[in-house]
Amino acid sequence: MPTYDYYCEANGEKIEVFHPMNETISNWGELCEKTNRPLGETGKDEPVRKLISGAAVISSSSRVDTEPSCPAGACCPGGSCGFSE
Repeated sequence: MPTYDYYCEANGEKIEVFHPMNETISNWGELCEKTNRPLGETGKDEPVRKLISGAAVISSSSRVDTEPSCPAGACCPGGSCGFSE
């Protein structure tokens, strides 16, 4: 499940929360409920915004394979490929 950071301008707090990508958190009350935090002095209807974070972004082009790939038709089933020395 992805991690998101939300910011509440009313109290200046940044909160990290886990939730599915299709879930939306739009106010302080929803954020506190999701993270089991008390509302404190901030009103439950105060807006929060999701902060952009690139820390969890992984693309297939950024991966580096350290093993050579087998030529087409050269690999044998059962792990007996000549490249698996």
